[in-house]
Amino acid sequence: MVLSLDWKHFINLNLAIESFPFVIQGIGYTFLISLVSMGVGLFIGFFLCLARRSSTKFLRLPARLYISFMRGIPMLALLFILYFGLPVFGIQLTAISSAIIGFSMNCAAYIAEVQRASLNSVSKGQWDAGYAIGLSTWQTLYGIIIPQAARIAIPSLLNIFLDLVKASSLAAVISVPELLFNAQIVAGRTYDSITLYLLVALIYWVICIVISTLTEIVEKRLSQYQ
Repeated sequence: MVLSLDWKHFINLNLAIESFPFVIQGIGYTFLISLVSMGVGLFIGFFLCLARRSSTKFLRLPARLYISFMRGIPMLALLFILYFGLPVFGIQLTAISSAIIGFSMNCAAYIAEVQRASLNSVSKGQWDAGYAIGLSTWQTLYGIIIPQAARIAIPSLLNIFLDLVKASSLAAVISVPELLFNAQIVAGRTYDSITLYLLVALIYWVICIVISTLTEIVEKRLSQYQ
């Protein structure tokens, strides 16, 4: 017995084509959330990294607790806390603000660990070399250690950004009008969820291919200096 698959019952190409202009309007919010959250995450993550490496317990322990907590809770739960939970305490955030704050807090924990590992990978001799020419600890860090650590961290940071772009679809649950949210609107009107969700999946796939290609190019460039 040969089973035949009727693609018309699986995906409506006409609907996908007609819906594409409306769905793709949400890509601006997708990149806004991803880029801003990545930028803020890099800033927070750097100081978390320094605190995590500190010899002072009052800095190191809170940083470890923050990183552990953010890496251990679901992103969806964090978004619900920010958007639906904070109003209980009189703090009302917009959907886009909740998304950016949530993703920034979350990715900062992962970025901090990447940065910490990158700093640790730079040999102790580089520190000694900085001290030998009369540089202070901060001058050695910014002038010698960080440039080398950044080259090591960049591929991993780009992978975090790739995951962040995909995770930004979770913002649809708090009504941020990004790609998935727009697709849900059309799906609710046409009762054809599979077509719209496949369309969104393909759009994200293309975005991730572009980012992955750029990541490979960057890795090849950086490998020339190692």
